Amino acid sequence: MNFTRWSARLPGTQRRAAARAEHPVPTTDRRSEGSVPAARAERLTGEPPPVPAVDELPVREVLDRVPALVALVHGPDHRLAYVNDAYAAAFGVRACGGPAADALPELRDLGLMPLLDQALRSGKPRTLKSRKAPDGRSYTFTCTPAAEDNGKGTVLIFATDVTDHAEAAERLRTSERRQRETAVTLQRSLLPQELEEPDDLRIAATYQPGGTEAAVGGDWYDVITLGGGRTALVIGDVMGRGVRAAAVMGQLRTAVRAYARLDLPPHEILQLLDGLATEIDANQIATCVYAIHDPNEGRLVYASAGHLPILVRDDTGTVLRADEPTGPPLGTGGWMHASGSIPLGPGSTAVLYTDGLVERRDEDLDEGIASLERALSGATGTPQVVCDRLVRSAGVTADHDDDVAVLVLQHPARTGPDGELFRNAALDLLGGVEAAPRARAFASGVLTSWRFPPDLHDLGVLAASELVANSLQHGIPPMRLRLRRTDRRLIIEVTDGDDHLPRRRRAEPGDESGRGIAIVATIASHWGSRRTPGGGKAVWCEFVLPKPAD
Repeated sequence: MNFTRWSARLPGTQRRAAARAEHPVPTTDRRSEGSVPAARAERLTGEPPPVPAVDELPVREVLDRVPALVALVHGPDHRLAYVNDAYAAAFGVRACGGPAADALPELRDLGLMPLLDQALRSGKPRTLKSRKAPDGRSYTFTCTPAAEDNGKGTVLIFATDVTDHAEAAERLRTSERRQRETAVTLQRSLLPQELEEPDDLRIAATYQPGGTEAAVGGDWYDVITLGGGRTALVIGDVMGRGVRAAAVMGQLRTAVRAYARLDLPPHEILQLLDGLATEIDANQIATCVYAIHDPNEGRLVYASAGHLPILVRDDTGTVLRADEPTGPPLGTGGWMHASGSIPLGPGSTAVLYTDGLVERRDEDLDEGIASLERALSGATGTPQVVCDRLVRSAGVTADHDDDVAVLVLQHPARTGPDGELFRNAALDLLGGVEAAPRARAFASGVLTSWRFPPDLHDLGVLAASELVANSLQHGIPPMRLRLRRTDRRLIIEVTDGDDHLPRRRRAEPGDESGRGIAIVATIASHWGSRRTPGGGKAVWCEFVLPKPAD
């Protein structure tokens, strides 16, 4: 076997040959040196002895001393021709002459045989990166066509020990995996473990973290019952990834729940969140939609801070997209947000989502939203079924490159016996002192028709009387008494044109006022007040209904 023919293919040989060709070493005609012998000339000049050329080096001795693993196979069946000392030290002494599949079983187990065939057919090197060998170390194998004798190819197998690199890469992957698991655990712990269940809505949500190659983001959602039959729904996305984004998300979600208790309009909630986001981290921004559903209004009132539009499918299957207003993301500051509304009557389904559901690198964002609209138009069933169907239609899988959060809510159409459990009644309060007895008579008649037990009937009439009396004394027209029952509670609400909110206080023995709200707070399960969009206020209380006997 002529090793010299393929020795030039060893790493670095071609570069050294090119360097010699580019910078030739000057030669000296020794015959012109006169009578000075060559040996004496060397001693006189002090020049080192000449360096032998690569072609003059003993190739086998060089390969035996190379620390990398070297093997040579020949012919279509890859018969073993040579292994160097490093190879024998790693895998043991190998007998030459046999097929590589038998003589080099470790390479067969690593799947190297197909690469030998490919190298012979293509005439080009083939590489197998970082494979763990039976000796416990990792190698990168390069199969290089080396020579041809009588039409039969020779392949040089060169293996570099990359164990240190492989172990460092594995440590890095393990560290990243642990960081991602920590972020996912934090993210999931900060999301609601169980969604609140409003009386008038059916709700489902899902959260899908990004794939293993993507750090978890800051997507979140929440459902907050506000009292008086109203429900707040929120979804948001903190820009960035990792534990920091999840931590900021947790702070914003907690703040949303606290601000929601103030029962403010959606745009005022976003205004408060905008300032808080700047205080949390001036370099961190987030998008958010905050919406409120009032079953008496049949609409979804919302405000958006740079978030994607809400989609609503009505009872006919038509999908509506919430329009403006949409302000900049939270944390930018200096913007006055505004509220909008979209119909959400009985039989409607609304979807709130983050950009991971519709945004693709090779597709315009509007196309992704349009695809979601088409999927929603044909989505029927429970909210969880709709939620799962939308996620599947968007092609979200376990290795998705971004977080996905989806919140689906349905306002079911109540019919039949179920409809009897959801009733409404309202009375406009006109006149002066006659309004109070008229309101008591109205409340008594309604509660009797709804077949409430006597104790709950009396408590409801008392609460309605106190709320009406408070409104007559401190409010201004127009005034309205509204009673609503669901399958779980009785809600009594009085609205008027004055925006001064009542507060519960302790009345002294000599005080002539201040006892009405205290009485309502004592007998009712919950009570509260809020300002209405028209400049007035609403004061409400609710009673939890007893569960029906089995």
